[in-house]
Amino acid sequence: MKIGLLGCDEQILAIATAAVEAGHTLSPAYDAPSDLPASLSGIDRQPREQWQGLLEEDLCDAVLVGVDGWNEQRAEQVRTLVQGGRRLLIGHPASLSMLWAYELDMILADSTATVIPALAARQHPIIQSLKTLIEQSIAGIGPLGPIESLQFERRQPTRDQDSVLASFARDADIIRVLVGDPPRLMALGGGDAGWATLAVGLSGPDQVSVRWHVSKGKTSELSIQLLCEHGRVCVDIPPEACGTWKVTYTSELEGVDPLLNFPSETPDFHPAHVLLARLLQTAGGTSEISSEKSIPPATWPDAARTIELAETIPRSVKRGRGIDLHQEEFSELGTFRGTMASLGCGIIMAGLFLVFVATLVGGVARAAGWSFGERLASIWPYAILTTLLLFLVLQFLPFLLPKQSETKQSDKRVDSDSSTTRKS
Repeated sequence: MKIGLLGCDEQILAIATAAVEAGHTLSPAYDAPSDLPASLSGIDRQPREQWQGLLEEDLCDAVLVGVDGWNEQRAEQVRTLVQGGRRLLIGHPASLSMLWAYELDMILADSTATVIPALAARQHPIIQSLKTLIEQSIAGIGPLGPIESLQFERRQPTRDQDSVLASFARDADIIRVLVGDPPRLMALGGGDAGWATLAVGLSGPDQVSVRWHVSKGKTSELSIQLLCEHGRVCVDIPPEACGTWKVTYTSELEGVDPLLNFPSETPDFHPAHVLLARLLQTAGGTSEISSEKSIPPATWPDAARTIELAETIPRSVKRGRGIDLHQEEFSELGTFRGTMASLGCGIIMAGLFLVFVATLVGGVARAAGWSFGERLASIWPYAILTTLLLFLVLQFLPFLLPKQSETKQSDKRVDSDSSTTRKS
């Protein structure tokens, strides 16, 4: 498999190294740093101005997109690649702009492209076991009794605003997997010095209290604590989720082991291998990881949702209160409905203003004997009626467009036909 490279970061660098070790070709590379490891020293570097070569399917089968040095130019390059139907694996979070993330999601709906976010921690077996334990505790049948709270402690050496929000965007994916989409978020901290001790409170759909906070650490590590009425379970995740995860527990009940559903052995976890295997699966290649995961791999809508949660934190800090999170589906139809709602309100306000002006002009014209002014003021009902009729006609536009489900089915038929042609 030929894999292209656009930019770089630690996640993408690990995936690129794993790809080379697995015998895949890493070429061409655009906007790659000069200090790459020795295993990647032989890649075909190309001038960054010629990045359009990544649009050619004969040149590469997939593209790895890094987030270091992310700017508007890189964001536009990703949009173009998605519009071109390319297969991308993007470091996460690429951008902390919710508008960009959902714009890319809308482009994906009308494109044959595939975008895989670099979110692999959710696929660890321990996360599945912890999710099962949380569900049992919510239902009141957990070995440690009812759940009280779920706490996340992110330790990292750098705690400025961008690094803290980027860490939260990655950890928010695990939060969503364990307790679902939070309907409300409340941030404490922020400011010049507050980001180093930022704390974020979230409430799960089942009224599960979730607390995420950042603290000082020599390396980037994450600890997850499930607090129940009769004990707690702690999961320690090493830097970048690589290596062996450690699970411990304390229980007030004798003879109760809450880790019965957890894997007896916790082998080293390599997110780069997991993401590379996912990339090969989307490309129709073979996967080194054959075991099926109960938790599905992260998709771009999952990544966009975590970016939205991270972007909500500064607004919560600025306002000093909680922010309600609406589970809104972003699509062209939703955008059309929102535009029509705004336009309808504007028409009503403009109509009321027109009635006031027409009445005023008509009264002045009658008092002054100005016949043209009277005729001009008398046409306002027809102007409003015409505008309303045009507005109503616009409401039928969605019915003239093909349904999204039919479009997806036709795309699937085209894909299956093309794959059959390749096989033949």
